[in-house]
Amino acid sequence: MIGIFGGTFDPVHYGHLRSALEVKDIFGLDEVRLIPCANPPHREQPAAIADMRLQMLELAIKNQSGLKIDTRELDRYDLHQAPSYMVDTLASLRQEFPSEPLLLFIGADAFKHLTDWHQWQRLFDYAHIVVLTRPGFEIPALDDFFKARLAGTINELTQAIAGKLCFQQVTPLDISATAIRDMIARKLNPGFLLPDAVIEYIKQHKLYETH
Repeated sequence: MIGIFGGTFDPVHYGHLRSALEVKDIFGLDEVRLIPCANPPHREQPAAIADMRLQMLELAIKNQSGLKIDTRELDRYDLHQAPSYMVDTLASLRQEFPSEPLLLFIGADAFKHLTDWHQWQRLFDYAHIVVLTRPGFEIPALDDFFKARLAGTINELTQAIAGKLCFQQVTPLDISATAIRDMIARKLNPGFLLPDAVIEYIKQHKLYETH
């Protein structure tokens, strides 16, 4: 099974990295693909350019086996300048891995707005969707579409290549890229929120120094 973890990574931080590492172990994944978003359709444009976000991600996962950077959204944007729709990304991955279960990991807040995503129902044609939750989270009332896809156990995700919905608790790390950017703009120290190599890169390139 292959995990898919998308985001702007602006900048990448330990909340991203710990979740990716944790789900790799929980679900017994062969790898987790970290996919930087080029042109997010549901949020403001990233503060750092794509190449810099990619370089920070490379520094963050250096020597970490099982985590892999996948640049297909950045590559697609260079060609078409179109929004980075996850359904297109999953369709591309499914062509590359026609018989492998794919698990798309999203946060609980993102799940609340999933029905606003471009062609959101088709996401289930290409992958299982795993919603990452914190302790105390209660599964909301689900409509019939989601109820029909709800997996009772992780093992169900291995029995099909796509189509299931799963909720999985992970270690809560309340770290926000927005808050990190704000700290840097206010000349505060973001240490222990993201890897030192990424902090040094941010300092070197004077990223996020103004809002």
